[in-house]
Amino acid sequence: MTFNPDQALQLARETLDIEAEALMALKSRLDARFSQAVQMMLTVQGRVVVTGMGKSGHIGSKIAATLASTGTPAMFVHPGEASHGDLGMIKSVDVVLAISNSGESDELVSILPVLKRLGVPLIGMTGGMSSALAQHADVVLDSSVSKEACPLNLAPTASTTTQLALGDALAVALLDARGFKAEDFARSHPGGSLGRRLLTHVSDVMRKDTQVPSVLPTASFSELMQEMSRKGLGASAIVNEQQEVLGIFTDGDLRRLVEKGLDLRSLVAQDVMHTKPRTVNQNALAVEAAELMEQYKITSVLVINDAGQLSGALNTNDLMRAKVI
Repeated sequence: MTFNPDQALQLARETLDIEAEALMALKSRLDARFSQAVQMMLTVQGRVVVTGMGKSGHIGSKIAATLASTGTPAMFVHPGEASHGDLGMIKSVDVVLAISNSGESDELVSILPVLKRLGVPLIGMTGGMSSALAQHADVVLDSSVSKEACPLNLAPTASTTTQLALGDALAVALLDARGFKAEDFARSHPGGSLGRRLLTHVSDVMRKDTQVPSVLPTASFSELMQEMSRKGLGASAIVNEQQEVLGIFTDGDLRRLVEKGLDLRSLVAQDVMHTKPRTVNQNALAVEAAELMEQYKITSVLVINDAGQLSGALNTNDLMRAKVI
């Protein structure tokens, strides 16, 4: 066996060309049947049940996952298993999206009459427009390709790329019709980075109660420094008796005072605080706090409630631990 790197590169480019041409041909064939399929999936009372054998089954599983994560209840049922009991998962309120390049896969074809007797609407995605699948389907989506990218024209390559792209097109059309938003996507992906960014609020990650450094404006400089040391935030809020934020003092402020050579022992908190500090509401998204810190080049921020009272504090380390940044 000899490896020719130039030939490998050439074959890679030809593969991409063939699959790109297949997708452009698919685009030109889209017609009212696509819209009809979207309408069927949009108005289904149950779920979209995706099924397919072999490589088409792998593609179908991914399409079902994409639909489910973008607002369309969906699941994948293996046609072989359907013939041995799993057909009971499919109800008359569902719609079936059956995928087969040839449209003649034995395991798939064998369950089509049963689906018809159940009265389940059937969408066929196939390259065999005269196949058994096409004949049974209520709507047929043409996923045919002129040739596979495989040099032998055997291995499913361009055909599966076309199926996958057509499934993505269905999912995108459906999410648009549903008014699906980023927040909806986040709710179905709570463990992902987008979910954390759109679902995590400041109140979820902030330091609370005794963890929040704060002193009255009349507190001595020594008391202010002790409070900062105990709480380890690198800053302290200065509040009045009603817990309203008057100012903030940070480690950076301390360095600047030391550089000036002032007699710090004679000062009180209100002498050294920055008035009108940057704050964030406890109900805001944590990512908003991160953006505030980035905008003003600060590493910590005070958190207030709707009444303007100090309710917490957080810094960049807190946001990093929560994987918001």
